[in-house]
Amino acid sequence: MHNKVRILKRIIQYAVIFTAIAFAFFPVIWIVSASINPGGTLYGQKLIPEKSTLEHYKMLFTDKRYPFMLWLWNSLKVSVIASSITVFLCALASYAFSRFHFRGRRAGLLTLLLIQMFPVMLAFVALYLLLLWIGKYFPFMGLNTHPGLILVYLGGALGFNTWLMKGYFDTIPHDLEEAALIDGATRFQAFVRIILPLARPILTVIFILTFIGDYSEYLLASIILTGSKKYTLAVGLNLFITSDYARHWGTFAAASIVGSLPVLIIFFSLQKQIISGLTGGGVKG
Repeated sequence: MHNKVRILKRIIQYAVIFTAIAFAFFPVIWIVSASINPGGTLYGQKLIPEKSTLEHYKMLFTDKRYPFMLWLWNSLKVSVIASSITVFLCALASYAFSRFHFRGRRAGLLTLLLIQMFPVMLAFVALYLLLLWIGKYFPFMGLNTHPGLILVYLGGALGFNTWLMKGYFDTIPHDLEEAALIDGATRFQAFVRIILPLARPILTVIFILTFIGDYSEYLLASIILTGSKKYTLAVGLNLFITSDYARHWGTFAAASIVGSLPVLIIFFSLQKQIISGLTGGGVKG
């Protein structure tokens, strides 16, 4: 009887696992199927098309109507720069909150946490007017500019990431810095040569999380960027399914597959760093 109950539990566990896997992979399989479907619409599409073609992928790189590679480059440029600056600023802020005790420290941490509770949609009008005002004095950082978009992304990424990185810094022993200070190193030298190398996993986690968020972001980019040559990949993909390009769903699917490759490459190449970074920061708050 005991063996039957254990086998039944095992069957239920596997059923739940495979159901979750199927639920997660079905959209991916469907978009791959759409990318090789000869038709340009979703009407009558089958999961396994009777005739497959790579014409949609060819159109991305040969048809001059689709500046796909420019959109892909814009997304990579904005995401890498925004993620790198976010990691640098979060590291400085997290180190200060973790190691120094100053007036307003607790209030500052709570303020960062409180800001993250409000959705960014509430700030659309304010961000638009802010960039409009900045553009009057610094045109390279105003509306329809990548530096302006990066500036907006930085503001939304610092709060949660600072908390996450501070939890990891708290797990690094103070004795290592004190030994470096005794040997003659300055506080900044100890931070750069001792803390940052030890905090490499959490730095990688922050970079990847920020990169994925900025790379796939659509709402802010669609409001700030108005010229097609400035579009990021997420905004540009929308043109494939609107009146601009006559609803080319097959090309849209192919562009989605190609556009997801940078994220997959970065994620799988840094997978070990992600696991150690996320688990390390949860040991001590």
